[in-house]
Amino acid sequence: MELYYSFSALIVLASIFAYINYRFLKLPSTIGIMVIAIVVSIFLVLFGESFLPRTFLHLNNLMNSIDFTEVLMGAMLNFLLFAGGIHINIDDLKEQFRPVLIFSTAGVVISTFIVGFGMFYLLPLVGIQLPFIYCLVFGALISPTDPVAVLSILKQANVSKSLETKVAGESLFNDGMAVVVFTVVLQLAVGKEVDLSVESIGILLMKEAGGGLLLGVLLGWITSRLMREVDDYIISVLVTLSVVMGGYLIARQMHISGPLTMVAAGLFMGNFNVRFKMKSVTQDYLIKFWELIDEILNAVLFLFIGFELLMIKDLNHFVIPGLIAIFVVLSARFISIWGPSKFMSFRTRFSPQTIKVLFWGGIRGGVSIALAMSIPKSEYSNIILSITYCVVVFSIIVQGLTIAKVANPKKIAVEEQELESKALNEGH
Repeated sequence: MELYYSFSALIVLASIFAYINYRFLKLPSTIGIMVIAIVVSIFLVLFGESFLPRTFLHLNNLMNSIDFTEVLMGAMLNFLLFAGGIHINIDDLKEQFRPVLIFSTAGVVISTFIVGFGMFYLLPLVGIQLPFIYCLVFGALISPTDPVAVLSILKQANVSKSLETKVAGESLFNDGMAVVVFTVVLQLAVGKEVDLSVESIGILLMKEAGGGLLLGVLLGWITSRLMREVDDYIISVLVTLSVVMGGYLIARQMHISGPLTMVAAGLFMGNFNVRFKMKSVTQDYLIKFWELIDEILNAVLFLFIGFELLMIKDLNHFVIPGLIAIFVVLSARFISIWGPSKFMSFRTRFSPQTIKVLFWGGIRGGVSIALAMSIPKSEYSNIILSITYCVVVFSIIVQGLTIAKVANPKKIAVEEQELESKALNEGH
């Protein structure tokens, strides 16, 4: 019952904040909710114990009673990734398969090491000594772009379909790689014996990522066949819910990637069902149901992120290290996009505008905070959580609110056309 009360309180707060944002702030819904939650958190941290002791205590107890890592990584993320996957066109993804694969694998590894080295050499300048292995832990958890934040913000950016698929595809798939890198580096940091051979890490990656994708496709295929036989919107909604909830339990038992299972299942079901004639009313209900789930859980997630401020002790001591982290993470993001894009340029052309959108559209969110909160308590865990929070808040508010201005659809279209005609001329 405690979980029910906690979730009820979050839904009530999310709806109040969404209303305030819609009436007065006029920001994108999820960002508006998070901004209001941060403002409320700052007010409570500064004045709560003096002016509103009971409210401060209740909110603190609410946030302490919820295991953010378990709630996000074990429950909410599965629904959000499935909802994201179900809306992506598989043909668009096939066209962009090469850049999506390279950015979501090599890009994560490159970014992890650049962030690790950057933080190791720059943090001592402000009096913080963080061992290199913990700098790498931070690099691993901050490198994946958050699919939830990216997808919710991309909807308003009005970018071209190919660019949207590159950004969304990378975000949906890089979680699997990031979790493997994070797991290996964290085990080294806490002193566990880890086999670092290429073979061992390759097997771990194949089991986590390959197993997750395979299970997702299998679940998607079985349930799509079932839905084909019963064209009813209530049963279709129930079947898709069972894929998400039951699929995660199976993935957890098999120790494979739950997020990738959901992405694969969503992609398969979203595209398989187009090939047979589903009643328009069934399809309409199914799409609207998952859009609603997506919006509601997004609202709760961004509220969570805003209120996480209450959990961080002495955040004001980490503002300057946080600014350093923002600079390092943005630099690493640019190099991890620009480098592989030059490597791919002989096959896949990237215009300067495309690189700019991929760089600025790499938004961090709840996944990074959840991974930071899963680090065992130590003298370094609060430092990592605090600088992670600074990067995530900057990323969602600053990058999230400006990505639509950076993504100039007309300029991208002109540059892509020029690259195509150049490639044709070179071909002749």
